[in-house]
Amino acid sequence: MPFGGGNKCGCCQKTVYFAEEVQCEGKSWHKSCFLCMVCKKNLDSTTVAVHVDEIYCKSCYGKKYGPKGYGFGGGAGTLSMDTGEGLGIKPEEQAPHRPTTNPNASKFAQKQGGSDVCPRCGKTVYAAEKVVGGGNSWHKGCFRCAKCGKGLESTTLADRDGEIFCKGCYAKNFGPKGFGFGQGAGALAHSQ
Repeated sequence: MPFGGGNKCGCCQKTVYFAEEVQCEGKSWHKSCFLCMVCKKNLDSTTVAVHVDEIYCKSCYGKKYGPKGYGFGGGAGTLSMDTGEGLGIKPEEQAPHRPTTNPNASKFAQKQGGSDVCPRCGKTVYAAEKVVGGGNSWHKGCFRCAKCGKGLESTTLADRDGEIFCKGCYAKNFGPKGFGFGQGAGALAHSQ
């Protein structure tokens, strides 16, 4: 057809003309109909997920058709309860588990269903909002000093027991204190 008419919209089934056409998976859609079937968010080629004849944003698609249930996230790189006995390691040879009083403490990123969990708020950290520091993954908004709330960067933080601090707060709270601090080589000595 000379002007691109004749294709039916995958949503409203009305004719789609070239000027208003969006194509996806060999089907045509009106730009105004190219919306997630659940949350009605506008979609484009980078945000669409297709299931048969239905279109979704990637978030809604994951909720509806993504993996669910027991054992999800149990692939390579996740924690295992294997004691190692099959490799000849006796349970008493393993280092004992020492629980911490800090629920956020971890030198490695905490995992929930295969996703990183922010130690500050306890919610899942997705790649677009992820900042890594102090051995954990944080939301950009949570990547702040635990004492003063100042925003941090990976080069301006100090970590202790799974928590992150600006260098000033870290020095005030955990740095050296007391008599004799700063009297290393080159300091004046008062000898009699």
